[in-house]
Amino acid sequence: MDTVMTTTTSASTSAETEVLIAGAGPTGLVLAADLARRGVRHRVVERAGRGFPGSRGTGIQPRTLEVLDDLGLGPAFLTEAGPCPPVQTWEGTERIRTWDLVERGEPTPAVPYPETLMLPQWRTVELLHARLEELGGRVEFETELTGFTQDEDGVTATLRHADGSTDTVRARYLVGTDGSRSTVRMTLGTSFTRTPVDARPVLLADFILEGIDRGHWHMWPTAPGGMIALRPLEGVETFQLIAGFDDTAHEPDPERDATPEALTRLLAERTGLTGLRVGEVRWSSAFRANAAMAERFRTGRVLLAGDAAHIHAPAGGQGLNTGVQDAYNLGWKLGAVLRLGAPDAVLDSYDTERVPVAAGVLSLSTRQNAADRAAGSGLSPRGSETLQLGISYRESPLTQERRQYVPEDGLRAGDRAPDAPCHDRAVDPVRLFDVFRGPHFTLLDLTEQGAGLPSAEWLRTCRVGGPEADLLDTGGHAKSAYGPGLFVIRPDGYVGLATDDPADVREYLTALTGRTLAGA
Repeated sequence: MDTVMTTTTSASTSAETEVLIAGAGPTGLVLAADLARRGVRHRVVERAGRGFPGSRGTGIQPRTLEVLDDLGLGPAFLTEAGPCPPVQTWEGTERIRTWDLVERGEPTPAVPYPETLMLPQWRTVELLHARLEELGGRVEFETELTGFTQDEDGVTATLRHADGSTDTVRARYLVGTDGSRSTVRMTLGTSFTRTPVDARPVLLADFILEGIDRGHWHMWPTAPGGMIALRPLEGVETFQLIAGFDDTAHEPDPERDATPEALTRLLAERTGLTGLRVGEVRWSSAFRANAAMAERFRTGRVLLAGDAAHIHAPAGGQGLNTGVQDAYNLGWKLGAVLRLGAPDAVLDSYDTERVPVAAGVLSLSTRQNAADRAAGSGLSPRGSETLQLGISYRESPLTQERRQYVPEDGLRAGDRAPDAPCHDRAVDPVRLFDVFRGPHFTLLDLTEQGAGLPSAEWLRTCRVGGPEADLLDTGGHAKSAYGPGLFVIRPDGYVGLATDDPADVREYLTALTGRTLAGA
């Protein structure tokens, strides 16, 4: 066990919890909500005040929508988010063409959310925070983690509040979700080498704009001085500005360059349009695209997630989504260790599973950025790989494929568990995602044999078809998606075990959780 020592100020109070989460962005909030519904005691601290102000990460990928559905937020996001608007390419004052940046798609039985939705990050944070409060959790704003030590039994962290007071928290685990400049990661000394992806600086701003339609994402890819884009934001009257600068030596200053006057001049110079009227600027920022990944996501009792563990070029809308899925992967594992007595190796699998995923997403974002630079349209079309539905854990130590026959193109253990519309015995519609929703494991029985199966309070068994069916596969969609067999669906919606033998289920779940199961 590695031990990290830091120098901290004296503390005025002390407290205990099971999981301390540093950072209340989307990653930290998803993790907190997941722990709350598992009854895991936790604290969430955030150095900033309540209310992240900016649009920043706006793309919500289909796999993330499935995560939000599981957390009880599906209807809220489907109501408030919107489809990616068609891109309107301009050359000066002339409209050139209209095209789709993302792949359009219709829902299928296996994939209910087929395409990327858009929502400003500040609203995503608000919805997640509201859900956390519904689950009994809260965020301690203006509370900064300033240092910690860890030992074999836990972590002792020092927190500083807005009034300058401090307190000490003892936690079984600490999770750093505190952004790309993570205090947790830097305190650990974990390597995090940044690689420039694009030397050109970018200015972002959310502001009131009149004089252009809200039905398109407007782009001027060959504007003098650099590409500029204007996108209407969902649910509010503001637009998001993305302004690149071909001069790599230029240093955009949001306080100087994102005033209404400065934006008016920039838009006039880059677009040539004379009817644009700039109003209130509500948020602005500047950045250069970089890529980096921590050499490991777990060091003893301390774990990293989201931007604290990896940062990506914004192209392809992967960063926020990958962080949310880090949290979703980690939450059930912390719950299994803390509530079920699962072995420590379950937490090791967080690093084993998520490091390759983050590396793959980082590579994808970097390639997408290069494709954008080469495209004459300013941005290049996003392919299906950006939807994150194809992420798999087939090589994970938590994955076991034990069926005697699996079609070459068939579902395998480690893959995302597909949805399927079914009916219950009253012939009311029930989706498999309805069965999976919640903090439990699911045993999906598609053998149609009605054989005795193991049971536990944290395991939901669902027989599809057969003499003791819980659900009727009236359209054949479940059998088409899975094939015959027994499938243990992890709480994060991946197939952990696929087998033909009920004895394998008992063996797998006993080894995974450390719990003895009842039943046959």
